Amino acid sequence: MTNLERAETSFSTYKDKYKSIRLTREDGILEVHLHTDDGPLRWSLLAHNELEDAFLEIGRDRANDVVILTGTGDEFCGPAIAPGQHPNRKIMTPESYDPIFWESRQLLPNLLNIEAPVISVINGPAVRHAEIPLLGDIVLASNTAFIQDTAHFPGGMVPGDGMHIVMPLIMGLTRGRYFLLTGQKISAEEALRIGLVNEVLPPEGLLGRARELARELLLQPKLVRRYTRIALTEEIRSRMQGLLGYGLALEGMARMKS
Repeated sequence: MTNLERAETSFSTYKDKYKSIRLTREDGILEVHLHTDDGPLRWSLLAHNELEDAFLEIGRDRANDVVILTGTGDEFCGPAIAPGQHPNRKIMTPESYDPIFWESRQLLPNLLNIEAPVISVINGPAVRHAEIPLLGDIVLASNTAFIQDTAHFPGGMVPGDGMHIVMPLIMGLTRGRYFLLTGQKISAEEALRIGLVNEVLPPEGLLGRARELARELLLQPKLVRRYTRIALTEEIRSRMQGLLGYGLALEGMARMKS
């Protein structure tokens, strides 16, 4: 066995590992379905922990040729946070924030380090951490979907765990800051118009279209796919390296007990 073989991850070692992520793979196409009890994902510390680990495992498994990331049911993720009511603000100590800080410094970089094209399928409203699906190389959205950040500034927290990097980058500085400061709700059609998503489809057509696109990507040689993914994510990975930890430190300070 070579060093490379020892370093790789087998699908069987992680496919049934997670409570909030359902994984299936066929012909090298890995489908990642986020859920809570087989319904739409309810964002939680569990989901936060599992996504960090799952993205790492997916990236280590070189048998994953294309990744499709989607939600379950009629929402991508929720629930929405009422204005000023995030439950984790002003309750943290350095000790209780430390595991969140550690996971958050790995979560988005682990997603970006997956060396296979990622197709995001936003199957409904994404009101918690919409930056995750928006980092896909191809982004499809249901015509019932909208994008909103209810958990950070509107909920009483600093958007320092990647939202402050991703949204201004993909939306433009002025639009991105307005989105984060106001809790703006962006419909699927508006997201298409301003370039956040690539296609808007009825819900019943989303996964079929994603699978069609995945098979088109498989027509290219493996190294062409992998190295193209690396090239297309290099800029944002470099931004994460310089800015993510700093944003998380600011978010953490504002979450401490007063």
